[in-house]
Amino acid sequence: QVQLVESGGGLVQAGGSLRLSCAASGRTFSSYGMGWFRQNPGKEREFVAHISSGGRSTNYADSVKGRFTISRDNAKNTVYLQMYDLKPEDTALYYCAVQLGIMGVTTPGQYAYWGQGTQVTVSS
Repeated sequence: QVQLVESGGGLVQAGGSLRLSCAASGRTFSSYGMGWFRQNPGKEREFVAHISSGGRSTNYADSVKGRFTISRDNAKNTVYLQMYDLKPEDTALYYCAVQLGIMGVTTPGQYAYWGQGTQVTVSS
């Protein structure tokens, strides 16, 4: 079992930045890829970013490439999402999750142990 706790969300003006954190406990954190997703009410959960277990490989949604950076510190069992140049369309509840599947990194179904989410609101 893995427990994930996201933090770092908040209200920010367009063009601002935030850093989200996802602290993990339980199973061996460093053995798994990790992902960030986001979701708004009534909409599907949307892939944001993925990082491999060792941190050498990353993937991003086209909508956040060049603005967001995913990283991890396996010694601290934590994965981060640094967000720059935030836009109103980035407003969402942001979740982290553990990648257990091998059929692609952008699909929510390949992930488990979702956290409770942290709200990011970007005002125009």
